[in-house]
Amino acid sequence: MRQTGRLTADPVLRVLAAVGVLLVPWFLLGPGGESSSWVVQTGIDLVTLGIAVRLLRLPGNGRHTRRFWAAVTAALVCSTLGDTYQTIVTIAGRESSQSAAVQSGLVVTGMVIVVITMLFHPFGGAGRQRLRMWLDSATVLVAVAVFLWYFLLAGKFSDGRVADRVGASATVAVMMLVTFGLIKLIFSSSAPFHGSAGMVGTLGVTGTAVAAPAAALITGDSAVMFLAQLTPCLLMPVSLRMQEILTRRDLGRRVTHERRGFSRLPYAAVAATQLLLVAGLAAVDPDLRIWGVAVGVLISTGLVLARQQAAFRDNERLVTELSASREWFSALVQHAADLIVVVGTDDVVQYASPAAGRILGAEAGRTAADTLHPRIHPDDRPVFADLNERLTAGSSAEAEFRVAREDGTYAWLHVVATDLRGNPNVRGVVWNSRDITDSRRLQDELRHQATHDALTGLANRVLLQQKVRETNPELPICMLLLDLDGFKQVNDVHGHHAGDEVLITVARRVTALLGRAGTIARLGGDEFAVLLPGADPARAAVLADLIAASVAEPIEVFGGTVTVGASVGVAAGTPADADRLLRDADEAMYRTKQSRRSEVPATLTAEAPARR
Repeated sequence: MRQTGRLTADPVLRVLAAVGVLLVPWFLLGPGGESSSWVVQTGIDLVTLGIAVRLLRLPGNGRHTRRFWAAVTAALVCSTLGDTYQTIVTIAGRESSQSAAVQSGLVVTGMVIVVITMLFHPFGGAGRQRLRMWLDSATVLVAVAVFLWYFLLAGKFSDGRVADRVGASATVAVMMLVTFGLIKLIFSSSAPFHGSAGMVGTLGVTGTAVAAPAAALITGDSAVMFLAQLTPCLLMPVSLRMQEILTRRDLGRRVTHERRGFSRLPYAAVAATQLLLVAGLAAVDPDLRIWGVAVGVLISTGLVLARQQAAFRDNERLVTELSASREWFSALVQHAADLIVVVGTDDVVQYASPAAGRILGAEAGRTAADTLHPRIHPDDRPVFADLNERLTAGSSAEAEFRVAREDGTYAWLHVVATDLRGNPNVRGVVWNSRDITDSRRLQDELRHQATHDALTGLANRVLLQQKVRETNPELPICMLLLDLDGFKQVNDVHGHHAGDEVLITVARRVTALLGRAGTIARLGGDEFAVLLPGADPARAAVLADLIAASVAEPIEVFGGTVTVGASVGVAAGTPADADRLLRDADEAMYRTKQSRRSEVPATLTAEAPARR
């Protein structure tokens, strides 16, 4: 409605409409004649040329669109020159066959320019859409050929004059090419003009070929012939002005090209040929039987066309609703934070939503067709296999595992998998996945803080007890308890920062000695425990001596070098006796400490700065 209002309010279109209205009394009741018709024709050409130049200069035209309007402008220049020349010679009373040939030659030259441009304009479309475009074009083209034959060509062949036949055939051929070019542009998916403007222009071009001969055949009145010749020409500036208005409306804003619906032009062409058939029957005076058949054909054709229109409207409505639903769903998926993946029965990703780019760093469409299993973290593949097994027993299951990103790192995903392999529209397992990498990292940090010593990074008492519980209950274990001798003097002389350095160094040395044979934990202060699963007491005693010797090595601290001793107690038993083992190791450690009382607990081997 807004577009129609803008067109009807345009002053140029109003002036052109007023001219069209005034032409009727001027030629039918007034002094209009041949000279007047050429003057009006030249004026229409000048207006049309001016609008075409404005269209050519509009910004935003694509390469093919600009080429089309340049060809139209060149054709209008030729037509304007030819009609102006013919107007001058007609008013001067010097009209001849030579002057008519000059005018016709210029007009035909312009038409050839436009026809060549239209024929080389890209048709666009693909598959069924392209087939539909060709069928629609052929339907309209056949209807135009029928009208040209009836009003222009058939009469010339009846007269038997060769020159008339050749001239009429050439005119028909040119008009068919022009019509084909226009129809091709109207039906193509890359038309350089809007549909409504193209329809008006097509009517104008077709009318210039058939309107005047039809008027001559029906009435024979020269005034009616002049009017019938000028009226289609007047549609040309109307169509170009409509195109200019609609193009300027689209400038400065982003225009979404809507899907092209079905065209009514082929059905209008079929209806027109049916009416022409009835009009032709009236000229031969058929009997009632023929009239009955003709009326039946006309009614049945009308009913079929009406049914097709209703069916196409329903299809358009359904397709529009489906397109809206798809766009709505696409918008949701496009901006969804969660990742949606469809995995086929062959473990190949059939679809991955755009969130794959944000979560996995994959390019659009890159994740699809990838095999999923290699992307799973090796440690999490049992979890992935368990997820698939649970899917076979039920319709959905969930799990958490890591999936490889494009840069080689891994993202933690919380996956809710739904088995839709039995759905013929999906035929796969649908993953609804949420990126939980940050939350898992936070959980891991909190878990590490809860089970590890903040200073040394060693396990704490909680993790030590967990390791004991995880040990095979049938295997023997040994527990070592380590306490530093002289650690208090390090703190008193060098400060707590030096004590921290001593604890870190001791933790590093014992860890290096232990390797993967067991677990070392800091129980608090300068007290450490070592868990040795499957070790015998003799091996544990050897390790205790090694630990004591390693700890006794000098330790570099800020401001000097210190040495500390280590009292180590050893106890052996089973995982069920873990608490008793700690007590026994503690008692053994204190017996060792008592035996070392005579030793110097800590020695300063480099002069330390005085403490204030």
